Amino acid sequence: MPLDPVIQLHGAVALLGQFPVLAGVDLEVGDGERVLLRGPNGAGKTSLLRTCAGLIPVSSGSATVLGHDLRADRRSVRPLVGLMAHTTGLYDELTAADNVRFWAEACRVDPADAAGAMDRVGLATRLRTVPVNRLSTGQRRRVSLAAMIVRRPRLWLLDEPHAGLDTVGRDLVDRLIGDAAAAGATVLFASHDLERADAVADRTVSIVGGAVAEDTGPRPADRTGADDVA
Repeated sequence: MPLDPVIQLHGAVALLGQFPVLAGVDLEVGDGERVLLRGPNGAGKTSLLRTCAGLIPVSSGSATVLGHDLRADRRSVRPLVGLMAHTTGLYDELTAADNVRFWAEACRVDPADAAGAMDRVGLATRLRTVPVNRLSTGQRRRVSLAAMIVRRPRLWLLDEPHAGLDTVGRDLVDRLIGDAAAAGATVLFASHDLERADAVADRTVSIVGGAVAEDTGPRPADRTGADDVA
């Protein structure tokens, strides 16, 4: 039984000003898949993630994410997706715990889930009261991951999620990607850590010049019962 499509892009062109950051992308991602985007710097990986998050307008072609037409109303998809970009998107003056609680309240999640998310990403108790602007790069990435967990998005969009993390942190990212897919979410992520990322992904899509250059294969027929990634 084929998977329901979460992302459907056909000839999608996205512009920043007059510059085409996506030049006719054809891509389908099924429910529960973990898809790795690979390609050189400037290939369009970040732009593709931001387009799927409803942050870059699609000027031509068709683009549907979680059933929402991005050309007609790209803002409508934003509450359903979680984007972790190169910048953390955190409030620097707030503590790590306050940042995660903010997202819990915004998404009307039980506040206790915020503490659980912090535990899950390994943020020690003493770090929870530290303002984000005093945390290391790796610690800030962990706070961003906790905020992603507490939001429970249906689509995870991760831009270089392993960057700035030590081996323990990168292992954590792999587990979270596996857990998200096992819980029914879909994960689209870009990474230069290809050996590690290939082991996490169900399939790989190569992006060159703002278009799909290669797709490693058809979508899995059924992700039910998929093993967690260790």
